[in-house]
Amino acid sequence: MTEIKRDRKKPGRGDGASAPKDGGSRSPAGFAALAETAARRYDTLEKLKTASGVCVALGYFDGVHVGHRLVLAHAVERACALGCGSAVFTFSPPEGRAVKGKAILTPGEKLRRIAALGIGHYICPPFEAFCALSPEEFVRDVLIERLGARAVFCGENFTFGRGRAGDAETLRRLCARHGVAMESLPLTERDGAPVSSSRIRACLTEGDVETANALLGEAYGIDLPVRHGKRLGTALGFPTINQVYPDGMLLPRQGVYVTRVLLNGRWLPGATGLGTRPSVESGGAGVTCETFIPDFSGDIYGDTVRVRFCRFLWPTQKFGSLEELAAMVRRAADASRAWDKDA
Repeated sequence: MTEIKRDRKKPGRGDGASAPKDGGSRSPAGFAALAETAARRYDTLEKLKTASGVCVALGYFDGVHVGHRLVLAHAVERACALGCGSAVFTFSPPEGRAVKGKAILTPGEKLRRIAALGIGHYICPPFEAFCALSPEEFVRDVLIERLGARAVFCGENFTFGRGRAGDAETLRRLCARHGVAMESLPLTERDGAPVSSSRIRACLTEGDVETANALLGEAYGIDLPVRHGKRLGTALGFPTINQVYPDGMLLPRQGVYVTRVLLNGRWLPGATGLGTRPSVESGGAGVTCETFIPDFSGDIYGDTVRVRFCRFLWPTQKFGSLEELAAMVRRAADASRAWDKDA
């Protein structure tokens, strides 16, 4: 079992009327009393040791988008009303297999976003640990026996149990047998269409990161270790941090982005190039994610660094010289600083 510390202080009474400039999101009003210092993570189906039980939000929650946040908010609010804990039951997908598409967030970023909404327990066993259970067995053995569920929340399109045999109505009926309240939340809509992970993936692959961020409720971002690169940027006067997307994770549209980078507790302007570096590589080059942080200098190799994507500037292009490449990076850095002032 591990813990993740929340990266922001408790909001004050009534906080949450507007989103902060860095692209993040605040918890709904009323979450202040629920904010804890850490969310406990469980990677197995162990029994929760809680005296008063928990209110459980069920789902994969890829992206932790605004529809997911509605489900999570109801679980946290009910936990407050009942004086018990709040929990998420999700899962780690099978090795090498995607769940309804490539992952939008890294596991660490997904956990951080859920924890920041006030969830106290994050249960994330491997999919194989429970996928063979029937709907009846899942409710009895997992929700009741292991988690001590007092109320359960999900989206109206939720399915569960072996072969996805159960749906939201099945869950409601089975929970009622055990005297457990259950609520399914309607799909959230934006601009006349449901908010979904597949819609967000489509926005990101098209480079429409601003729409994706609105649907997510917090700017799309990565938290990946900084790797050593070829130091070409350093030679040209703009050292970059290099991060590698893991297999199975969604790649946004290749190109140059305005970004924000969290270093030493501050969000700094960044210019990020995501692509195959056609100006400096010849054939067979993998995709790289390189970020120039104009207002920072230091050694952060090996550190896991959070980068938020704010605006797509232009697609990947090939330059005739390294001087032209350097000029493009300077233009991107200027655009990033300007976005910071306008945001």
